[in-house]
Amino acid sequence: METHNTSALRVQAGIEQPSQINPYLKKNKIKRPAILSKQAYVDGILSQNIMVLSQAITLIESNLRKHHELGQEIIEACIPYSTNSIRIGITGVPGAGKSTFIDVFGKHITSLNHKLAVLTIDPSSERSKGSILGDKTRMDELSTDAKAFIRPSPSAGSLGGVARKTRETIILCEAAGFDTIIVETVGVGQSETAVHSMVDFFLLLMISGAGDELQGIKRGIMEMADAIVVNKADGDNLKKAELTKVQLSNALKLFPMSPAQWRPEVMTSSALLNHNIDLVWNTINDYVAHTKSNGYFDENRLKQSEKRFYHFLEEELFDLFYSDEGVKTHLPQIEKMLLENKVSAYAAGKKLIDIYLNNTCKAIKKK
Repeated sequence: METHNTSALRVQAGIEQPSQINPYLKKNKIKRPAILSKQAYVDGILSQNIMVLSQAITLIESNLRKHHELGQEIIEACIPYSTNSIRIGITGVPGAGKSTFIDVFGKHITSLNHKLAVLTIDPSSERSKGSILGDKTRMDELSTDAKAFIRPSPSAGSLGGVARKTRETIILCEAAGFDTIIVETVGVGQSETAVHSMVDFFLLLMISGAGDELQGIKRGIMEMADAIVVNKADGDNLKKAELTKVQLSNALKLFPMSPAQWRPEVMTSSALLNHNIDLVWNTINDYVAHTKSNGYFDENRLKQSEKRFYHFLEEELFDLFYSDEGVKTHLPQIEKMLLENKVSAYAAGKKLIDIYLNNTCKAIKKK
C-alpha cells in the first residue's frame, strides 16, 4: 500500500554549496617581486626608486637568514650616503592626535622643498602576531605627496628587533635622498627609549583635559623630550591647553639641563587649524643649529652608532643561539622539565648554553 508523508517538517534539497577554495586563485596568483642583487638594490635606492626602497626595507624586516644577510650588505653599502638628514622622533599620550599632527606637520616640511620619510611602528597582537598598519590611511594629505614616503612596520612583539630594523630603515631612506626622517612610536611606553636612541630631536605630544597632565606620563619620557607640544589647542580647549602649557613649563624647570645644553620648549598647536606648526619646525631647526655649534649633534650620532653596534651583536647572538641544531633539539625537553619543576630556570638555561658552546667548539675543531 502506498504511504504519503503528510508531515510539514521536510528538508529541502537546497542549492549546491560553492567550493571553499577559490577556483580563480591559481589564475590570478599575485607575483611577488623577485629578489634583486645587492648592487641592483643599492643602485635603485641611490637613484631614489621608491619601489626598490620598499623592497629593500621588506628584505631587512624579513626573519629569513638569507634575506637578513643580503639586507646587511645593502645597508653597509648605503651608510656612506646616510649622514645629511634630520631625524625626528614623535611620541605622545593616547588620543594626542599623532597621526593627524604628522600629516599636517609633514605637509609643512614638504612645502619647504624637503623630502620626508615617515616611519611608523604599529603594535603587533600577542595572539595573532598581526598588525593593522593603519597609520598611512590616517595621513590623507601626506600619503599622496610626491615628496613624502610613509612606511608602517609591525612591532612583531620584539622591541629590540624593531629598534634595529627601524635604524636600518632610516639608513636606507637617507640614502634614497630623504633629508628629514620622522619616527612615530606606538605611544607612551618602553619603545620611546629605543626611538630616542636613534633620532636627533625627540618631540612629545600632549593634550589637555585628559586628567592630571603631569601624572599621566612618565617623568623619564619628559626628560627625553627636546620639545613638548600641547596639541588640539582649539575651540573650547584653547584655555585648557594654555594652562597645561604653563604647568608643563613649570615642571620642566625642575629638571636638570639636558646633555645637549638645551632647555626644552613647551608650545601649543592645533593640527586642525594648522596653528603653530611652523613654530614647531623652527624650534627643531634652532635645536639642530644649537647642537651642531656645541658639538653635541655629532657626538650623539656617534653614541647612536655605538648603540646600534651593541644591538646588532645582541640580535646576532640571539639568532645564532636559537638556530643551533642542538639547542633546537633539546629545548622542548628542557622546557618540559622546567614546567614540571624538575629543574630551575637557571639550571635549564645553563644546560642549553652548555649544549650551544659544546656544538660551537666541535664546529671550530672541524675547521
